[in-house]
Amino acid sequence: MKIPPRIAVPVGFAILCAAGVLLLVWWQLRESAQLLQSPTGGSGVTLSDLTPSITPTAAIDPRDRALLHLRQGDLLALKGDWAGAEKEYRASVENDGGLPALRKLAQAQLQRRDIEGMQRTLRSLRSAGARSEDLLLLESIVALRTGELVQARNLLTNAGDSPQKHYGLALLAVVEGNHPQAQIELQAVAAGWEPVLRSYGRSIQAAYDEFALFPESTEIHLTTLLSRALAQVHECELALPMLTSVIAAQQDYRDAWIVQGYCELTTERFDSAVASLENAYNLDPSKPEIQYFLARAYSARGERENAITFLEYSLQNGFEPQAEIHRAIALEANLSGKTMLALEHFALLASAPDATVADYEGYVKSAIIAGQKDDAYAKAQEAVAKFPDDATAHELLGLAATELEKIEEARISFKKALEIDPYRESVKERLKALGE
Repeated sequence: MKIPPRIAVPVGFAILCAAGVLLLVWWQLRESAQLLQSPTGGSGVTLSDLTPSITPTAAIDPRDRALLHLRQGDLLALKGDWAGAEKEYRASVENDGGLPALRKLAQAQLQRRDIEGMQRTLRSLRSAGARSEDLLLLESIVALRTGELVQARNLLTNAGDSPQKHYGLALLAVVEGNHPQAQIELQAVAAGWEPVLRSYGRSIQAAYDEFALFPESTEIHLTTLLSRALAQVHECELALPMLTSVIAAQQDYRDAWIVQGYCELTTERFDSAVASLENAYNLDPSKPEIQYFLARAYSARGERENAITFLEYSLQNGFEPQAEIHRAIALEANLSGKTMLALEHFALLASAPDATVADYEGYVKSAIIAGQKDDAYAKAQEAVAKFPDDATAHELLGLAATELEKIEEARISFKKALEIDPYRESVKERLKALGE
């Protein structure tokens, strides 16, 4: 069956990033894929199509632990590390992060299929005074994900009017294949007062709009587009059964394999993700975006060599942004004991105009392990010059100075790091080791 040509979905989930570093991370993830060409010549799924919609917490004073953990959780969620994000959101809750932290913790638990944990968080939200509309949406999504469609319908139809109600009904209609009703509900969401749901609703409506551009398109094309949109709005659990039906009908539908593999990866079904993405790779072995996803799936299973190999393939085949791949290769290399390979990629990252403090950190620590202490010290000095208000940069300089037995400079650097971030336990330990 020939798949009709199609265009990439307009990015409908613009995120307002309050901090430059968050904007950079988000932009890199959102723009990190070129169009994937389908086996019959049409454009296909891109990484930007699948990048989840998350509103990152603004950069804040490191003394505010709740907001700091919330921001770190957002960054991890943007990268698809939901286990790490959940840990940070939980830490934010423990530091009195209140309703924002509880809501994001519930989101991470949903993404990780921890329904029992999410229901505990739901009770905490209720006790903390969360809006009834927000509780309704969470409860209805749990019902949808567990296949309790009648329960979801009853919850939603008996609730008062709200964007959350209409969004839940839209999801229910999509799952049931009632596409006219789904679009009616999405129109109500678009007219509502909840900005996040308006963004999510636009992502789902975009699938219908794209499908309408090609009257000759098949039903499985629409199902795949909707599955992609559901993945984008954190509803992979709803997308996966739909994708199963698509692949059963057409086993060479590459885009369906990609979305399925992505959903399996982000919901921590790593063996299934590898199998799905290997199928996509066999259908189209030259696309760097497929190689990137497959590398991530191998990495999740601890297969470092395979991960590095496919990351290198994606880099050779033109994956953008290249910095994303360099960071991933450096991480995998360090985890597999290939320090010089890691150092090579961190050197490229740290020499770039848009280098982050994390890039400098990777270089300095790798250089120290490799015995290149002078290089580590010089790069740490660069980091401090570039990021004078960042505790990590000063800690790096202290670490590199310690390696060169520049003890007084190390002590000054560590104290500066603590002045910026008084809760930095690693620095306290280093000062203690220096006799402070």
